[in-house]
Amino acid sequence: MTIINFDMSMFRKFAGKNGINLSKYYKSHAIVFSRPNASRYGGSTQAAQHARLKAARTIHHETAIQGCFWGMFQIGGFNWRRCGCGSIDEFVEKMSRSERSQLELFADFVTNSGMLPHLQKKNWSAFARMYNGTSYASRGYHTRLAASYARHKR
Repeated sequence: MTIINFDMSMFRKFAGKNGINLSKYYKSHAIVFSRPNASRYGGSTQAAQHARLKAARTIHHETAIQGCFWGMFQIGGFNWRRCGCGSIDEFVEKMSRSERSQLELFADFVTNSGMLPHLQKKNWSAFARMYNGTSYASRGYHTRLAASYARHKR
């Protein structure tokens, strides 16, 4: 099972961009709009996330995938083109195939998004800003990247 994080704020954002009125689905698709309930799935948070995604796909397939972060590197589904995929379904298929495929998608994403020079120069702040967004510093992503690099470099 591929690791995912169904992000309600991203789902809402892309629903708006895709012209989907979510208000008519609040009752019929309550699982999508509620916090994931792992206890309903034997304690598995991932099973709960996948259940939300499955239900969201019945509202709008593409929007549900765009509103989800995928795989080991938690790449937003809205970045499928930057991962070198020809379709959003190809992105999901590759993300679901193997960790090797996830690594290849990540490499394409980093290259196609212009992050590679920052990574090569070990400019952790610039890389984290592009990869994680403007709140990267408040979450310490740049310092965690630097520390991890230093630890593994030895």
